[in-house]
Amino acid sequence: MKPYSESCEQNRAPILEVLRTELAARKRLLEIGSGTGQHAVYFAPEFPQLTWQTSDTADMHTGIRAWLSEADATNVLPPLALDVCRDGWPATGYDAVYSANTVHIMSWPEVECMFAGIGRVLERGGVFCLYGPFNYGGSYTSTSNARFDEWLKARDPASGIRDFEALQELAERAGMQFGKDYEMPANNRTLVWFKSS
Repeated sequence: MKPYSESCEQNRAPILEVLRTELAARKRLLEIGSGTGQHAVYFAPEFPQLTWQTSDTADMHTGIRAWLSEADATNVLPPLALDVCRDGWPATGYDAVYSANTVHIMSWPEVECMFAGIGRVLERGGVFCLYGPFNYGGSYTSTSNARFDEWLKARDPASGIRDFEALQELAERAGMQFGKDYEMPANNRTLVWFKSS
């Protein structure tokens, strides 16, 4: 039985609208934390010029492969094993990286590994799109995000909603400059950085 994420179904249409702008001219994309695989099979057919590389920890691959096997998405590649701190990152470069709902379930050292890895695989001029809930200036953007953060930390004290400013510092360290902050439904955002060096 295929895994299923309700949030993937709920957020995919607004995310696609952002990606239509940010991925229009891109050719090779790495998705970090493909999860169930639902986003990959929904988004990739909308960008026929793009090769979409899925990735996640090895325990998620069976579910991703189940979604890929049923989809008519010829431009989606089977998942790479990518634990951001432990597995080797791809040797080839990408002109786009996409990740959704990952940095708040990772530990902070894993977030650091993720941004450093993106800095290595993203080609100059490439784009990184990151979807999820974020804090600004150490403050929650909504009471629902505050409750969500409490739930995350009760489940795993190392997780939690991340501050935009801290992520921006990691991005700069990885050679990326900030591009845009899209407001999304349900108190989420899509943050966009470009590889500048």
